[in-house]
Amino acid sequence: MTHEVRAAVALHKGAPVSVETVLVPDPGPGEVLVEVEACGVCHTDLHYKQGGISDDFPFLLGHEAAGVVESVGDGVTHVAPGDFVVLNRRAVCGQCRACLRGRPWYRFATHNASQKMTLAATGQELSPTLGIGAFAEMTLVAAGQCTKVDPAVSPAVAGLLGCGVMAGFGAAVHTGGVGRGDSVAVIGCGGVGMAAIAGARAAGARRIIAVDVDERKLKWAERFGATDTVDSSRTDAVEAVRGLTGGFGADVVVDAVGRPETYRQAFYARDLAGTVVLVGVPAPGSAVELPLLDVFGRGGALKSSWYGDCLPSRDFPALIGLYLQGRFDLKDFVTETIVLDDVEAAFDSMRRGDVLRSVVVL
Repeated sequence: MTHEVRAAVALHKGAPVSVETVLVPDPGPGEVLVEVEACGVCHTDLHYKQGGISDDFPFLLGHEAAGVVESVGDGVTHVAPGDFVVLNRRAVCGQCRACLRGRPWYRFATHNASQKMTLAATGQELSPTLGIGAFAEMTLVAAGQCTKVDPAVSPAVAGLLGCGVMAGFGAAVHTGGVGRGDSVAVIGCGGVGMAAIAGARAAGARRIIAVDVDERKLKWAERFGATDTVDSSRTDAVEAVRGLTGGFGADVVVDAVGRPETYRQAFYARDLAGTVVLVGVPAPGSAVELPLLDVFGRGGALKSSWYGDCLPSRDFPALIGLYLQGRFDLKDFVTETIVLDDVEAAFDSMRRGDVLRSVVVL
């Protein structure tokens, strides 16, 4: 059986998002059909729409999603129809060298649904962003991309774990190893940066410094746990972070922007033997140059965070639990809820910096 659904699609590079009728097949072996209830509007979707990640148009956009399992294919046992799930972009394979070495959060080999969703009008196969494609009333994913969570949380909140919130929280807690009493600086206060700030607070950091060029975002950062803010359009970010940490620099610095200049700031704003974590996505072709003697002489670690080095089966339920206990306020990430036809306008709001997250509610 094939299901006809409405979905937001980028037909070709530079085209505005259009709402199209999409055909979604029933799940085959190892696949799950999910009725999408909410999906966040993420910068990654904008990058796909602009052709900055791949040229495999048309794209079925949306990936930061939560919904209810409609049906499952053969061999699927960990979720069942009616389960409330959060979707993740990197399913644990259980067979790659990372999984076999007991490090499944790296999952070097990942997989998506084998069957293709198509445009009803032309029969063209769609490329679902990050293997999900959730700006749609239903989507087809690999079973490993579904994580069952407590249905007590609203879909608009739960779906954010599927990308930005998990990436930022994990960058601080998992990749950066932030612990009680640490000092932390976060450069870039979008959704991922805010989640890194909230993660650092949850981990018990004593000082959390938010760095951005937008005063509005710095105000928001205080809500998420920043103890100090630095407007780097008006002051030198490195000197400001050092000044707030006794002249030494922060124990952990998270670059949630991914530009050469912000990475250099992160490198020099950390204490000796401190850690730099890159979680912002760099533009293709961007490069950073650092004196090798400084890399050697400052010690510590320079790390990149893949999806917050998260293990969805462990981390999604844990963060939902923290939220339900009042220890991690996920709802503050949601600036507005919108309908499917408003996705293009949401991208405009994102470009202007007016929102932390717009969430499509279906």
